[in-house]
Amino acid sequence: MFAQEPIEWPEKVEILVDRLEHELAERSLSREERALMDVYETVPVLESEDGLHGFWQSGVNHQRIINSFDLIGAATLVDPLNASRWCETRSEDRQDYSETEEDYLATIEEDLAAGLDELVDLVLDFIEEELT
Repeated sequence: MFAQEPIEWPEKVEILVDRLEHELAERSLSREERALMDVYETVPVLESEDGLHGFWQSGVNHQRIINSFDLIGAATLVDPLNASRWCETRSEDRQDYSETEEDYLATIEEDLAAGLDELVDLVLDFIEEELT
């Protein structure tokens, strides 16, 4: 099973996300703003015990989320997301994976963890370049 230490978002990110959540009721978000929200909202799913399996079993628009990670410059997360796409067609219970599937997913999740470690810096750079 996957277990990732939760990302601690800097105050700058938290304030911007709160502002965007409030503005969402009044206007449509730009593609860049939506990408930031997608990333922020998806990280807890990726950090959960079910990791990539949980992401693919969730009801989100998977391709939009992958595109959002790509837009903010997180290619190190796009690759594991795409490599684990097969999880979408699997049973809802990760315990049903074969040993080979579980080993393969664990390898992909090692790459995911490395990408998550870089994510805060990428998000801060994205905010600086695209949203300010």
